[in-house]
Amino acid sequence: MLKIIHTADIHLGSKMEAKLPKEKSEERKAEVRESFERMLEYAKTNGVAVIMIAGDLFDSDRPLKKDKEFFYSAVKNNPELDFLYLRGNHDGMESYTEDLPNLKTFSGEWTKYSYGDVDIYGIETAAENATSMYTTFRADEQRKNIVMLHGQVGEVSGVDKVHISKLRDKNIDYLALGHIHSYSREKLDERGVYSYCGCLEGRGFDELGEKGFVLLEIQDTIISRFVPHSKRKIEERKVDITDSADAYVAYQKTRAYLAGDCQKKDMLRLTLTGDIDFDNETLAKDIEGYLSSDYYFVSVKDKTLRRFDVDALAGDISLRGEFIRTVLASEKWDEEQKREVIAMGLKALSGREVDA
Repeated sequence: MLKIIHTADIHLGSKMEAKLPKEKSEERKAEVRESFERMLEYAKTNGVAVIMIAGDLFDSDRPLKKDKEFFYSAVKNNPELDFLYLRGNHDGMESYTEDLPNLKTFSGEWTKYSYGDVDIYGIETAAENATSMYTTFRADEQRKNIVMLHGQVGEVSGVDKVHISKLRDKNIDYLALGHIHSYSREKLDERGVYSYCGCLEGRGFDELGEKGFVLLEIQDTIISRFVPHSKRKIEERKVDITDSADAYVAYQKTRAYLAGDCQKKDMLRLTLTGDIDFDNETLAKDIEGYLSSDYYFVSVKDKTLRRFDVDALAGDISLRGEFIRTVLASEKWDEEQKREVIAMGLKALSGREVDA
Protein backbone atom coordinates (compact mmCIF):
# COMPACT_ATOMS: atom_id res chain seq x y z
CA MET A 1 0.00 0.00 0.00
CA LEU A 2 1.24 3.48 -0.92
CA LYS A 3 0.53 6.22 1.62
CA ILE A 4 0.66 9.91 0.75
CA ILE A 5 0.03 13.05 2.80
CA HIS A 6 -1.72 15.97 1.13
CA THR A 7 -0.94 19.27 2.85
CA ALA A 8 -0.89 22.94 1.82
CA ASP A 9 -1.09 26.53 3.04
CA ILE A 10 1.42 26.13 5.84
CA HIS A 11 2.49 29.78 5.44
CA LEU A 12 5.83 29.55 7.21
CA GLY A 13 6.79 33.01 8.42
CA SER A 14 3.27 34.41 8.37
CA LYS A 15 2.24 36.95 10.97
CA MET A 16 -0.59 35.79 13.19
CA GLU A 17 -3.87 37.53 12.35
CA ALA A 18 -5.56 37.21 15.75
CA LYS A 19 -3.96 40.37 17.25
CA LEU A 20 -1.96 38.32 19.69
CA PRO A 21 0.53 39.84 22.12
CA LYS A 22 4.01 39.85 20.60
CA GLU A 23 5.31 36.93 22.67
CA LYS A 24 2.30 34.76 21.79
CA SER A 25 2.56 35.74 18.13
CA GLU A 26 6.17 34.53 18.04
CA GLU A 27 5.16 31.38 19.90
CA ARG A 28 2.43 30.65 17.34
CA LYS A 29 4.91 31.09 14.48
CA ALA A 30 7.11 28.47 16.15
CA GLU A 31 4.08 26.22 16.62
CA VAL A 32 3.42 26.27 12.86
CA ARG A 33 6.92 24.88 12.34
CA GLU A 34 6.32 22.40 15.16
CA SER A 35 3.10 21.18 13.49
CA PHE A 36 5.02 20.59 10.26
CA GLU A 37 7.61 18.57 12.17
CA ARG A 38 4.91 16.55 13.93
CA MET A 39 3.33 15.82 10.55
CA LEU A 40 6.65 14.40 9.34
CA GLU A 41 6.88 12.24 12.48
CA TYR A 42 3.35 10.99 11.77
CA ALA A 43 4.43 10.20 8.21
CA LYS A 44 7.45 8.16 9.30
CA THR A 45 5.54 6.34 12.04
CA ASN A 46 2.67 5.44 9.71
CA GLY A 47 4.60 4.36 6.63
CA VAL A 48 3.92 7.42 4.48
CA ALA A 49 6.19 7.70 1.43
CA VAL A 50 5.23 11.04 -0.12
CA ILE A 51 4.37 14.51 1.21
CA MET A 52 2.43 16.58 -1.36
CA ILE A 53 2.56 20.33 -0.60
CA ALA A 54 -0.08 22.01 -2.78
CA GLY A 55 1.14 25.61 -2.53
CA ASP A 56 1.87 28.38 -0.03
CA LEU A 57 4.47 26.50 1.97
CA PHE A 58 5.93 29.95 2.68
CA ASP A 59 3.97 33.13 3.28
CA SER A 60 6.16 35.19 0.99
CA ASP A 61 8.21 35.03 -2.20
CA ARG A 62 11.09 36.16 0.01
CA PRO A 63 10.76 33.94 3.06
CA LEU A 64 12.83 34.54 6.16
CA LYS A 65 16.18 32.76 6.19
CA LYS A 66 15.19 30.71 9.26
CA ASP A 67 11.99 29.49 7.56
CA LYS A 68 13.83 28.44 4.39
CA GLU A 69 16.54 26.73 6.41
CA PHE A 70 13.87 24.96 8.46
CA PHE A 71 12.08 23.51 5.43
CA TYR A 72 15.11 22.50 3.38
CA SER A 73 16.74 20.97 6.45
CA ALA A 74 13.54 18.99 7.09
CA VAL A 75 13.70 17.64 3.53
CA LYS A 76 17.41 16.86 3.78
CA ASN A 77 17.07 15.08 7.10
CA ASN A 78 14.12 12.91 6.06
CA PRO A 79 15.52 11.15 2.98
CA GLU A 80 12.96 8.34 3.29
CA LEU A 81 10.20 10.84 2.40
CA ASP A 82 9.66 12.39 -1.03
CA PHE A 83 8.50 16.02 -0.88
CA LEU A 84 6.46 17.21 -3.86
CA TYR A 85 6.36 21.01 -3.55
CA LEU A 86 4.12 23.04 -5.87
CA ARG A 87 4.29 26.80 -5.34
CA GLY A 88 1.14 28.86 -4.70
CA ASN A 89 0.17 32.53 -4.95
CA HIS A 90 2.10 33.48 -1.78
CA ASP A 91 5.35 31.71 -2.61
CA GLY A 92 5.13 31.73 -6.39
CA MET A 93 8.56 33.28 -6.85
CA GLU A 94 10.39 31.11 -4.30
CA SER A 95 13.45 29.90 -6.16
CA TYR A 96 13.76 26.27 -4.99
CA THR A 97 17.24 27.08 -3.73
CA GLU A 98 18.18 23.56 -2.63
CA ASP A 99 18.81 20.73 -5.09
CA LEU A 100 17.88 17.64 -3.07
CA PRO A 101 17.13 14.17 -4.46
CA ASN A 102 13.91 13.80 -2.43
CA LEU A 103 12.58 17.29 -3.25
CA LYS A 104 10.40 17.20 -6.38
CA THR A 105 9.21 20.53 -7.81
CA PHE A 106 6.89 21.82 -10.52
CA SER A 107 6.79 24.56 -13.16
CA GLY A 108 4.47 26.22 -15.65
CA GLU A 109 4.21 22.97 -17.62
CA TRP A 110 2.65 19.71 -16.48
CA THR A 111 5.16 17.61 -14.54
CA LYS A 112 4.63 13.97 -13.55
CA TYR A 113 6.16 11.83 -10.78
CA SER A 114 5.41 8.11 -10.61
CA TYR A 115 5.24 5.68 -7.68
CA GLY A 116 4.37 2.17 -8.78
CA ASP A 117 1.03 2.35 -10.54
CA VAL A 118 0.35 5.89 -9.25
CA ASP A 119 1.09 9.04 -11.26
CA ILE A 120 1.16 12.47 -9.56
CA TYR A 121 0.79 15.48 -11.86
CA GLY A 122 1.15 19.16 -11.07
CA ILE A 123 1.38 22.56 -12.72
CA GLU A 124 1.94 26.06 -11.33
CA THR A 125 -0.57 28.47 -12.83
CA ALA A 126 0.35 31.81 -14.38
CA ALA A 127 -1.17 34.17 -16.92
CA GLU A 128 0.58 32.25 -19.71
CA ASN A 129 -0.94 28.85 -18.93
CA ALA A 130 -4.11 29.55 -16.94
CA THR A 131 -6.37 28.72 -19.90
CA SER A 132 -4.29 26.33 -21.99
CA MET A 133 -3.27 24.00 -19.12
CA TYR A 134 -6.59 22.14 -19.25
CA THR A 135 -6.18 21.18 -22.90
CA THR A 136 -2.58 20.00 -22.46
CA PHE A 137 -3.31 17.64 -19.55
CA ARG A 138 -3.27 13.91 -20.29
CA ALA A 139 -3.57 11.00 -17.83
CA ASP A 140 -3.52 7.27 -18.48
CA GLU A 141 -6.91 5.68 -17.84
CA GLN A 142 -5.20 2.48 -16.61
CA ARG A 143 -3.17 4.29 -13.92
CA LYS A 144 -4.18 5.81 -10.59
CA ASN A 145 -3.93 9.55 -11.17
CA ILE A 146 -3.44 12.37 -8.67
CA VAL A 147 -3.32 16.03 -9.71
CA MET A 148 -1.91 18.89 -7.59
CA LEU A 149 -3.13 22.47 -8.12
CA HIS A 150 -3.34 25.69 -6.12
CA GLY A 151 -6.35 27.95 -6.52
CA GLN A 152 -10.03 28.69 -5.95
CA VAL A 153 -12.45 26.17 -7.45
CA GLY A 154 -15.04 27.67 -9.78
CA GLU A 155 -16.23 27.80 -13.36
CA VAL A 156 -13.68 30.27 -14.72
CA SER A 157 -10.05 29.95 -15.74
CA GLY A 158 -7.34 32.23 -14.44
CA VAL A 159 -4.34 32.63 -12.17
CA ASP A 160 -5.07 31.06 -8.77
CA LYS A 161 -8.34 29.68 -10.16
CA VAL A 162 -9.29 26.07 -10.88
CA HIS A 163 -11.90 25.61 -13.61
CA ILE A 164 -13.36 22.45 -12.17
CA SER A 165 -15.56 21.50 -15.14
CA LYS A 166 -12.52 21.38 -17.41
CA LEU A 167 -10.92 18.71 -15.19
CA ARG A 168 -13.86 16.32 -15.32
CA ASP A 169 -13.62 13.11 -17.34
CA LYS A 170 -9.82 13.30 -17.50
CA ASN A 171 -9.11 10.10 -15.53
CA ILE A 172 -8.33 11.98 -12.30
CA ASP A 173 -8.81 9.92 -9.13
CA TYR A 174 -7.83 12.59 -6.61
CA LEU A 175 -7.39 16.32 -7.15
CA ALA A 176 -5.19 17.70 -4.32
CA LEU A 177 -5.87 21.41 -3.88
CA GLY A 178 -4.39 24.27 -1.91
CA HIS A 179 -5.51 27.87 -1.33
CA ILE A 180 -8.60 27.41 0.88
CA HIS A 181 -7.71 27.03 4.56
CA SER A 182 -10.49 24.63 5.59
CA TYR A 183 -10.86 20.94 4.78
CA SER A 184 -13.46 19.93 2.20
CA ARG A 185 -14.03 17.01 -0.14
CA GLU A 186 -16.35 16.93 -3.15
CA LYS A 187 -17.11 14.63 -6.06
CA LEU A 188 -15.25 15.57 -9.22
CA ASP A 189 -16.91 13.15 -11.62
CA GLU A 190 -17.90 9.49 -11.74
CA ARG A 191 -14.28 8.50 -11.19
CA GLY A 192 -12.67 10.98 -8.82
CA VAL A 193 -12.93 13.54 -6.02
CA TYR A 194 -11.32 16.88 -5.28
CA SER A 195 -10.24 18.04 -1.85
CA TYR A 196 -8.83 21.00 0.01
CA CYS A 197 -6.72 19.78 2.91
CA GLY A 198 -6.88 23.14 4.72
CA CYS A 199 -3.97 24.53 6.71
CA LEU A 200 -2.01 22.90 9.54
CA GLU A 201 -2.64 25.70 12.04
CA GLY A 202 -5.24 28.46 12.07
CA ARG A 203 -3.68 31.95 12.07
CA GLY A 204 -6.69 34.11 12.87
CA PHE A 205 -10.38 34.18 13.66
CA ASP A 206 -11.24 33.64 10.00
CA GLU A 207 -9.63 30.18 10.25
CA LEU A 208 -11.83 28.48 12.83
CA GLY A 209 -12.12 24.86 13.89
CA GLU A 210 -10.14 21.70 13.31
CA LYS A 211 -7.05 21.91 11.10
CA GLY A 212 -4.79 19.17 9.78
CA PHE A 213 -3.92 17.26 6.61
CA VAL A 214 -5.32 14.53 4.35
CA LEU A 215 -3.95 10.99 4.33
CA LEU A 216 -4.25 9.02 1.10
CA GLU A 217 -4.07 5.22 1.29
CA ILE A 218 -3.68 3.67 -2.14
CA GLN A 219 -4.11 0.03 -2.98
CA ASP A 220 -6.83 -1.04 -5.41
CA THR A 221 -8.43 2.39 -4.97
CA ILE A 222 -7.50 5.73 -3.42
CA ILE A 223 -9.01 6.23 0.02
CA SER A 224 -8.65 9.67 1.61
CA ARG A 225 -9.38 10.84 5.13
CA PHE A 226 -8.83 14.04 7.06
CA VAL A 227 -6.41 13.81 10.00
CA PRO A 228 -6.89 16.51 12.70
CA HIS A 229 -3.43 17.71 13.64
CA SER A 230 -3.31 21.32 14.90
CA LYS A 231 -1.73 22.16 18.22
CA ARG A 232 -4.57 24.58 18.94
CA LYS A 233 -8.03 25.25 17.59
CA ILE A 234 -9.44 28.71 17.07
CA GLU A 235 -13.06 28.91 18.16
CA GLU A 236 -15.78 31.55 18.12
CA ARG A 237 -18.78 31.59 20.48
CA LYS A 238 -21.72 33.83 21.38
CA VAL A 239 -22.92 33.96 25.00
CA ASP A 240 -26.20 35.50 26.14
CA ILE A 241 -25.61 37.16 29.52
CA THR A 242 -29.11 38.64 29.90
CA ASP A 243 -30.01 39.61 33.49
CA SER A 244 -26.42 39.47 34.75
CA ALA A 245 -26.19 41.79 37.76
CA ASP A 246 -22.53 42.70 37.20
CA ALA A 247 -19.35 41.69 35.35
CA TYR A 248 -18.56 38.85 37.75
CA VAL A 249 -22.01 37.28 37.30
CA ALA A 250 -21.59 37.70 33.53
CA TYR A 251 -18.27 35.85 33.81
CA GLN A 252 -19.89 33.00 35.77
CA LYS A 253 -22.57 32.64 33.08
CA THR A 254 -19.93 32.70 30.37
CA ARG A 255 -17.74 30.11 32.07
CA ALA A 256 -20.72 27.80 32.64
CA TYR A 257 -21.70 28.11 28.98
CA LEU A 258 -18.18 27.28 27.80
CA ALA A 259 -17.61 24.39 30.26
CA GLY A 260 -16.51 21.29 28.34
CA ASP A 261 -16.84 23.09 24.99
CA CYS A 262 -13.40 24.59 24.36
CA GLN A 263 -10.06 23.34 25.65
CA LYS A 264 -7.56 25.31 27.71
CA LYS A 265 -5.03 25.22 24.87
CA ASP A 266 -7.45 26.83 22.40
CA MET A 267 -7.86 30.40 21.18
CA LEU A 268 -11.33 31.87 21.68
CA ARG A 269 -13.25 34.86 20.36
CA LEU A 270 -16.30 35.51 22.48
CA THR A 271 -19.24 37.80 21.73
CA LEU A 272 -21.40 38.86 24.66
CA THR A 273 -25.07 39.35 23.80
CA GLY A 274 -28.34 39.96 25.64
CA ASP A 275 -29.92 42.74 27.73
CA ILE A 276 -28.33 43.88 30.98
CA ASP A 277 -29.14 46.57 33.56
CA PHE A 278 -25.69 47.51 34.83
CA ASP A 279 -23.46 50.03 33.09
CA ASN A 280 -19.87 48.85 32.64
CA GLU A 281 -17.82 50.40 29.85
CA THR A 282 -15.00 47.88 30.41
CA LEU A 283 -17.16 44.74 30.44
CA ALA A 284 -15.34 43.10 27.52
CA LYS A 285 -11.92 43.72 29.07
CA ASP A 286 -13.18 42.51 32.45
CA ILE A 287 -14.40 39.21 30.97
CA GLU A 288 -11.14 38.83 29.04
CA GLY A 289 -9.27 39.23 32.30
CA TYR A 290 -11.42 36.67 34.12
CA LEU A 291 -10.99 34.12 31.29
CA SER A 292 -7.30 34.76 30.59
CA SER A 293 -6.15 31.81 32.68
CA ASP A 294 -8.76 29.46 31.18
CA TYR A 295 -7.56 29.62 27.54
CA TYR A 296 -4.40 30.26 25.54
CA PHE A 297 -5.87 33.50 24.20
CA VAL A 298 -9.28 35.18 24.56
CA SER A 299 -10.76 38.11 22.67
CA VAL A 300 -14.14 39.41 23.90
CA LYS A 301 -16.56 41.73 22.10
CA ASP A 302 -19.40 43.38 23.99
CA LYS A 303 -22.57 43.33 21.87
CA THR A 304 -24.98 43.54 24.80
CA LEU A 305 -27.81 46.05 24.98
CA ARG A 306 -28.32 48.19 28.08
CA ARG A 307 -31.80 48.50 29.43
CA PHE A 308 -32.46 52.19 30.00
CA ASP A 309 -35.19 54.60 31.14
CA VAL A 310 -35.54 57.03 28.25
CA ASP A 311 -37.52 59.59 30.22
CA ALA A 312 -35.01 59.63 33.07
CA LEU A 313 -32.02 59.89 30.73
CA ALA A 314 -33.68 62.63 28.67
CA GLY A 315 -33.55 64.89 31.73
CA ASP A 316 -29.74 64.67 31.99
CA ILE A 317 -27.87 67.95 31.61
CA SER A 318 -25.21 66.27 29.48
CA LEU A 319 -24.29 65.32 25.94
CA ARG A 320 -26.14 62.05 26.50
CA GLY A 321 -29.31 63.87 27.56
CA GLU A 322 -29.09 66.30 24.63
CA PHE A 323 -28.68 63.38 22.20
CA ILE A 324 -31.75 61.60 23.59
CA ARG A 325 -33.88 64.74 23.49
CA THR A 326 -32.88 65.33 19.86
CA VAL A 327 -33.85 61.78 18.88
CA LEU A 328 -37.17 61.93 20.74
CA ALA A 329 -38.05 65.21 18.99
CA SER A 330 -37.36 63.78 15.54
CA GLU A 331 -40.27 63.05 13.21
CA LYS A 332 -38.21 60.69 11.00
CA TRP A 333 -38.59 57.61 13.19
CA ASP A 334 -41.39 55.77 14.98
CA GLU A 335 -41.09 54.95 18.69
CA GLU A 336 -39.38 51.57 18.15
CA GLN A 337 -36.86 53.08 15.75
CA LYS A 338 -36.13 55.91 18.18
CA ARG A 339 -35.36 53.37 20.90
CA GLU A 340 -32.97 51.51 18.56
CA VAL A 341 -31.22 54.77 17.61
CA ILE A 342 -30.90 55.77 21.26
CA ALA A 343 -29.50 52.33 22.16
CA MET A 344 -26.82 52.59 19.45
CA GLY A 345 -26.05 56.17 20.38
CA LEU A 346 -25.60 55.37 24.06
CA LYS A 347 -23.32 52.49 23.10
CA ALA A 348 -21.22 54.80 20.91
CA LEU A 349 -21.08 57.50 23.60
CA SER A 350 -19.75 54.93 26.06
CA GLY A 351 -16.94 54.02 23.64
CA ARG A 352 -18.30 50.58 22.77
CA GLU A 353 -18.33 49.09 19.26
CA VAL A 354 -21.54 49.70 17.31
CA ASP A 355 -22.84 47.27 14.69
CA ALA A 356 -23.39 48.81 11.28
